[in-house]
Amino acid sequence: MAYRVGCISLGCEKNRVDAEMMMASLERVNPEQMMALGRQAGHIVTGDPEGADVAVLNTCGFIESAKQESIEEILELAKLKEEGRIKAIVVTGCLAERYQQEIAKELPEVNAVVGIGANKEIARIVREALEGKRIETFPPKCELPLEGERVQSTPSYFSYLKIAEGCDNHCTYCAIPLIRGGYRSRKMEDILAEAEKLAQWGVKELMVIAQDTTRYGEDLYGEGKLPQLLTELCKVERLRWIRVLYCYPERITDELLEVMAKEDKILKYMDLPLQHCSRQVLRAMNRQGDRESLSALIRKIREKVPGIVLRTTFMVGFPGETEEAFEELAEFAKEMRFERMGCFAYSQEEGTPAARLPDQISREIKEHRQELMMEQQMALMDEMSREMVGKTITVLNEGWDRYAECCFGRSAADAPEIDTKVFFTVEGKKPYPGMFVQVEITDTMDCDLIGQVVTT
Repeated sequence: MAYRVGCISLGCEKNRVDAEMMMASLERVNPEQMMALGRQAGHIVTGDPEGADVAVLNTCGFIESAKQESIEEILELAKLKEEGRIKAIVVTGCLAERYQQEIAKELPEVNAVVGIGANKEIARIVREALEGKRIETFPPKCELPLEGERVQSTPSYFSYLKIAEGCDNHCTYCAIPLIRGGYRSRKMEDILAEAEKLAQWGVKELMVIAQDTTRYGEDLYGEGKLPQLLTELCKVERLRWIRVLYCYPERITDELLEVMAKEDKILKYMDLPLQHCSRQVLRAMNRQGDRESLSALIRKIREKVPGIVLRTTFMVGFPGETEEAFEELAEFAKEMRFERMGCFAYSQEEGTPAARLPDQISREIKEHRQELMMEQQMALMDEMSREMVGKTITVLNEGWDRYAECCFGRSAADAPEIDTKVFFTVEGKKPYPGMFVQVEITDTMDCDLIGQVVTT
């Protein structure tokens, strides 16, 4: 019997890819599974648990806010189960991996709590949960599949390409190595085959992701292979944009910058989470660099890749961050003029070295520093947005905004869900989602750009 499965994925894009692979395994049961499950041909998978037989929740457990979101979602599903609108709940992902016994003990409404290594068995787990079995299984993290079919959950014109799993950086504030295990690169030929398939599906923009994309290949090939991988990805004919996320500053090589500058398909956009610039704070984080070296790196990147858009992430309120260290960070961010920036208040995560450090900072101070950083950045981005007025840029159309009564999309400077948008009008026939258009910028609004199509 085929069941209706509602799949929900929370957290980062890496988690989304895992969920897409689980959805594919639920939809397409292989011959071995067919024999084990009888005449089942595969389940009907939807992104909405309403009306489903079972809900599969792929959780995030990275920081406190993400954990809270995951717990709230479990409780919402529990209400649906109590009302008889779903029959079973399966919880997987980072929260399940991190808090194995706690979830099973505190949330008895959940039928199955399974670690990320069990994702490959999700079809069997769903079936057994619906049979009334209570399941708790946590295979080794390294059993999380790196390869497999996917059900694309993003709009048809863009997708994420995960090139590695896990992390070996061991930043003191981060629980990812505890949750996901060590760094595992995928074979380059497998990545390229997947990119070809995504392009055949209609994907035009590919986001290259990992916990640290710049480490790619070190474990497999003995040296970093990201430049070579990007060069090969550029040969995939149907792809137009390739965006690189989650680069680690110590691994930005001249070779990588040369490839980014040379290849037209690689967007002049780099996501470079720096976290801080104070030497003292960075060492406490188990990260390298200081204000001087990071400033030199930023100048080098901009020199070698003219016109590049730099996105970074900072963390404020780390244990021991003095007022002087925070001021240094604020001055650094202002001086470097990052085109895109996110700022997060430090989250004290149990099991991490930073959680045991002295001089923990109050929530009020952390949130105040975060607010100051973002106010500064928004003022800078507003200034940069105004400088775009009168220019014509390429925009990837994403659809129609019924409130603004115009089309909207993204430029090469904007990654999905985290960056700004471009709102634009067009005379005559509207462009379809995934179509590239030329937009003349005429105004700005809250750092978003406003314009009109000049050619299609």
